[in-house]
Amino acid sequence: MPRAKQSARKKKFDYNKNRKNVKKKSRKKSKPRIEHAQIRNAWDDKRSVARNLEAMGLAFDPNRSLPIKQQKLPGEDKKAAIITKPYILKKLEEEASLPGKDTKTLSTDLIEYVQYMIREHNEDYKAMARDEKNYYQDTPKQIKRKINEYKRCHPQHYEAFISSLATPEPMVQ
Repeated sequence: MPRAKQSARKKKFDYNKNRKNVKKKSRKKSKPRIEHAQIRNAWDDKRSVARNLEAMGLAFDPNRSLPIKQQKLPGEDKKAAIITKPYILKKLEEEASLPGKDTKTLSTDLIEYVQYMIREHNEDYKAMARDEKNYYQDTPKQIKRKINEYKRCHPQHYEAFISSLATPEPMVQ
């Protein structure tokens, strides 16, 4: 059985085009990836970014939305933006008003390091800096900063740890 006829033209490399720039242009033209679900659902692909955001009541250019006050001439009026999708603005305001939870935490290694230093040296930062477990050769100020960070991130753990140091543990015989 004969093979299908292949095209006579061979693909050639175009030396006159910068492939990096071509890829950038194609990436710009492709649709933007919108993380917020409400905005993504209300997005109109036929409109520009500025018109989409204006319809939602959001600002595309902050300099135009809050311009520097200039003297207006009499009879000069600026047209107000027409918001056709106010529910998105309300949803964004609701999300912004929710209290944000502090997710900052420390690694277990750092917590163990700080607890060891406090257990061994109380608040003598110079002695902590000379300790053999100070592998990263932290200065007294760096150690103090780490301890303060531990106090700030885990206040309950710190209080429990300090109270356990204050009461001596009974020796098991």
